[in-house]
Amino acid sequence: MPASKASAVDHDKKVAHELSKLLADSYTLYQKTHGYHWNVTGPTFSSLHSLFMEQYTEMWNAIDDIAERIRALGELAPQSGSALGNLTSIKDGDPTFSSEEMLKDLKSGHETVIATLKSVVELSEEVGDVSSADLATQRLTAHEKHLWMIKATLS
Repeated sequence: MPASKASAVDHDKKVAHELSKLLADSYTLYQKTHGYHWNVTGPTFSSLHSLFMEQYTEMWNAIDDIAERIRALGELAPQSGSALGNLTSIKDGDPTFSSEEMLKDLKSGHETVIATLKSVVELSEEVGDVSSADLATQRLTAHEKHLWMIKATLS
């Protein structure tokens, strides 16, 4: 295989691996947000129930795009709970948390996803993968908005 083809394959594998971490972080944060939607209680129940639903719905729709980008790079997307669990940097949620603890936990989760996204953008741009960089940039914008809403709610 010519050197340029070999390095393109290596670049695709590296980007796909970073996207797999993003998929795992995104999926875990989606599950956490959905679980908090089910389990939130207290005087802010209605507004948080709605906020969490808006956010987990947006994340759910994006997860497929991330997995499909991994496939477009010629790699298999992780699909099992254990595969995703081994790749994520986000811990599972705790349904016994107070509403404020849930918000703080989601704030931390979005900060983690944002850091992962910045790594994907950086690597993708470095290797000239415009499509992956674009996908990650769009996801970065969405998670920054989710984080803003959570921070504003915590204030």
